[in-house]
Amino acid sequence: MSKQNTAQNDTRADADHADIAALPFEKALAELEEIVRQLEQGNVALADSIRIYERGEQLKAHCDALLKQAEARIEKINLGAGNAPAGSSAFDPDG
Repeated sequence: MSKQNTAQNDTRADADHADIAALPFEKALAELEEIVRQLEQGNVALADSIRIYERGEQLKAHCDALLKQAEARIEKINLGAGNAPAGSSAFDPDG
């Protein structure tokens, strides 16, 4: 592969990654589900399968990061006497 082709592929990969970074969770998840469906059907050429699989990996990482961000923002409301709100604390899914 020539240096020019490598540079073009790197530029395309950077553009794809920037595209993914701008996607909201719901759209990224929908695209990831579509990729899984296509790969499970097995009607995709090998080169295309590799390309969409790699995009799927990027989408999964993006969705994971968005979920972690959302989890960090969730607060648990603490109830006091008479079930009145008495403040909040960080959400702990294990606790």
